[in-house]
Amino acid sequence: MPRDLIASLTPSDDLEARHVADTLAWLESTDDIYRRVKPATPPKHLVSYVVPMDGDAVLLVDHRNAQLWLPPGGHVDPGEDPAVTAARELEEELGVTGAAATPVFLTVTVTVGLDAGHTDVSLWFPADVSRDEPLTVDEGEFAGVRWWTRAEIAAADPARFDPHLGRFLKKTAVS
Repeated sequence: MPRDLIASLTPSDDLEARHVADTLAWLESTDDIYRRVKPATPPKHLVSYVVPMDGDAVLLVDHRNAQLWLPPGGHVDPGEDPAVTAARELEEELGVTGAAATPVFLTVTVTVGLDAGHTDVSLWFPADVSRDEPLTVDEGEFAGVRWWTRAEIAAADPARFDPHLGRFLKKTAVS
């Protein structure tokens, strides 16, 4: 099932096209795509990011382990649809329901932080969430949470964020 989902993506740039092609080749080579043992067994596994969005702003979490501002999300459980993972993670981590049923972006990233070194193949799902929505934040996983405007992210040090966040924002920009 992840193969069809990934094959249906329309890459926005050459890097995403390479990530999609590499991921499709990976999926053809193995069925061991789900993390079974924390942090890195197998060393490459499937992740769903869910990006809460309200107008020109996105909600990011200060992830304790990665030591970066990231979208909420988590590892896809064996046999779980990545869209179900996105919705589950949004509810578990922020107490909010709802996420897009279809991802709009794919990245392949070697992780950083406390559990650095494995590879996350991440599907990015947008979620319409109001800035006024009350949140129940997973404080064990996150040191903070805040709404960032696109301009604030563009003005900040890119090393503070997922290395592909700017590309996601460009792809999802409303003209």
